Amino acid sequence: MNHSDQMEDVAGQAEADGESARAALLRVRAEVGKSIVGQDPAVTGLLIGLLADGHVLLEGVPGVAKTLLVRTIATALDLDTKRVQFTPDLMPGDITGSLIYESKTSEFTFRQGPVFTNILLADEINRTPPKTQASLLEAMEERQVSVDGVSRSLPSPFIVAATQNPVEYEGTYPLPEAQLDRFLLKLTLPLPGRDDEIEVIRRHSVGFDPRDLHAAGVSAVAGASDVERARAAVARVAVAPEVLAYIVDLVRATRSSPSFQLGVSPRGATALLNTARAWAWLSGRSFVTPDDVKALTLPALRHRVALRPEAQMDGVDADDVLGSILATVPVPR
Repeated sequence: MNHSDQMEDVAGQAEADGESARAALLRVRAEVGKSIVGQDPAVTGLLIGLLADGHVLLEGVPGVAKTLLVRTIATALDLDTKRVQFTPDLMPGDITGSLIYESKTSEFTFRQGPVFTNILLADEINRTPPKTQASLLEAMEERQVSVDGVSRSLPSPFIVAATQNPVEYEGTYPLPEAQLDRFLLKLTLPLPGRDDEIEVIRRHSVGFDPRDLHAAGVSAVAGASDVERARAAVARVAVAPEVLAYIVDLVRATRSSPSFQLGVSPRGATALLNTARAWAWLSGRSFVTPDDVKALTLPALRHRVALRPEAQMDGVDADDVLGSILATVPVPR
């Protein structure tokens, strides 16, 4: 077999692996529907976060299934997940782990914290002080934890799915821009429509228990290996120079917008690129279109900008301004 034949075989195998992984993740999306009603964009957003190896911030009022969504996806993907309820008295060691003195051996041993998992559910992350919030930074950015000068790698895949309540600010500690920028996506979970809410109530009326996903019929339909193969396939998605320029033009427009006092950084541009590639691949395409970029602009950028006070007084929010930017920046043909 000559070199060109070997290269064709490798490419063919990679394509087959990618197709298999896509089918597995589409099964996950269907499996999540057994417990989650009417939150399809959030389900897709969490899968994109996994594909793009990034963290996700979930925002919504209590009771819209933020926690249930994370638990269901972890179950369908057969991934380990741990939940931390963030409170004002939570310490950094409660998340990362700490050294414990063993009297039998007269030595200190490291006891892992809940961050050593595949999907860490950081519930109400804005209810804990900045020192504890910052303890997540190294884990989120470096995929490792350092205690007593020793670095310990986190499992793969690893993402943080953090939740926060957008309407209750008493006793909260808003995340600083530097930490918000560490989240790949910010997903908003709205209240369900009437038909969806009727379906939620109907499921509970016939015995649905959100604490027992297996009884609800949710089972593992994919695994960590599917996520790894999917990530490799996403990395092969092509991006034309014109689409790259479009992403940059959108980001630069946020920096010159009179409504923003803080625009999107280059990290935000790469986040938009990575999420658009993941969405294109999940949609069955091997290349990114401008529509893919448009679809991910709001969730990828809304938390990376800061409104001017006068814009807030006018009742404008970040999504409104980003929408107007999408409408005015020329789209490549």
